[in-house]
Amino acid sequence: MRSCRCAGGASAGKNARVIVDCAMYRNGRRSQAPGDLSDALDEARAAGDAFLWVGMHDPTEKEFEHVSAEFGLHPLAVEDALTAHQRPKLEVYDDSLFVVLKPVMYDDDADRVSTGELMVFIGDSFVVTVRHGEGAALAAVRQRLEQDPEVLGHGPTAVLYAVSDAVVDQYIEVAAELQADLEELEAEVFSPSSADTKNTAARIYGFKRQVLEFRRATSPLLQPMDRLALGNVPFVHEHAQPFFRDVADHLTKANEYIEGLDRLLSDALAAHLAQMGVRQNDDMRKISAWAAMAAVPTMVAGIYGMNFEHMPELTHRWGYPGVVLVMAGLCLALHRMFKRRGWL
Repeated sequence: MRSCRCAGGASAGKNARVIVDCAMYRNGRRSQAPGDLSDALDEARAAGDAFLWVGMHDPTEKEFEHVSAEFGLHPLAVEDALTAHQRPKLEVYDDSLFVVLKPVMYDDDADRVSTGELMVFIGDSFVVTVRHGEGAALAAVRQRLEQDPEVLGHGPTAVLYAVSDAVVDQYIEVAAELQADLEELEAEVFSPSSADTKNTAARIYGFKRQVLEFRRATSPLLQPMDRLALGNVPFVHEHAQPFFRDVADHLTKANEYIEGLDRLLSDALAAHLAQMGVRQNDDMRKISAWAAMAAVPTMVAGIYGMNFEHMPELTHRWGYPGVVLVMAGLCLALHRMFKRRGWL
């Protein structure tokens, strides 16, 4: 295959658009490699202390076909890597290990959470990372590893650990951002001056959807990380268990954050709905009180408006003002009673 080159820097050829970076590492240090990917892989396997790391971004089936053929990737794993929209998981095949991660990003401007997808193939002297979406770039992870040759010297396992650690650490950072947003939302819910109840409820429901999307990325990853932490996983260094245990601990912490956020959101929604019920009861009591005060003069006026000839006080000089005073007195008495009971 001459269309995909791997020389100590970025790739060239027709796959340059999707191959973000391709390099060989010897004893934890980036080194020159044959220009052809197949020759570079053969050299890495022959050296024993070297491996290739190919990073790809949104490849099509045709673009990924060359890389998958050279590394002997399993067709089912290739299909998952191209289709995307996968749950976090770990699959072991005869010639490779396939891990799916879902990085989570936080948009400060929109106050929203978005997820990407990151697939990692590990095999004999090679690592292939396939990234979908605009976020979760691995350039910083690669640069950090290249500055620590002792860690990178452990081969493909070091790449899998560094990528997993970066993804899980991002979970904790995003959870902290959501916690700050939740505190603002709680202040709005319990603010006595908050009048836009419809918008508040919509924000709570929208927040819960974000937390649900977050949980879909973190919860399924627990089992793969626990499996890596226990060891005995092919293509993973036998002494890597403590590092993956650390990642698993951080992931557990992130999941606890998310569960706490979800519980607080449920409590905030329940409190908001309870406040709405109390406000509606207050409004109904006020309406009932004013309706009762309006009913008294309406009843008296209705009686005297029936036009019967023989009715008391019809011919009395002070009959009209007397009836008006009686109606006003009754209304005043009702107003004072409702005021004392807190209805007005």
